[in-house]
Amino acid sequence: MKTNEREIQIYYNPENSADRKCVAHAKSMAQHIKTFAFDKTPSTSTSWRQILKNLECHPKELMDKSKPYYQEHIKGRDFNMNGWLDIVARNPDLIKSPIAMRGSRAIVCKQPTDIYRLTQQ
Repeated sequence: MKTNEREIQIYYNPENSADRKCVAHAKSMAQHIKTFAFDKTPSTSTSWRQILKNLECHPKELMDKSKPYYQEHIKGRDFNMNGWLDIVARNPDLIKSPIAMRGSRAIVCKQPTDIYRLTQQ
């Protein structure tokens, strides 16, 4: 899943104001922005595998560990990579921050201005 260098793809929660600010910052730095709500896409573990490869992180690092679902069903359990990918694909609402991709680079935007890291080499 490689995107065009002139296009930014953002996976985010449109209900969260900080996530919407991240999208606004992205629109100020590139003409071509594609936004995807976490609950709509990507929905397959294969898509998440590629995103995580680009992020160079483990799925558990993306999780909001304070969410009730995480506390009840995931905390303290150990999963293999396919298990983690299934959790992310089926429970995207557990992702705590927007994910932005440009070309083969991907970042987790913990702050809305983190999106600017995509312009740095």
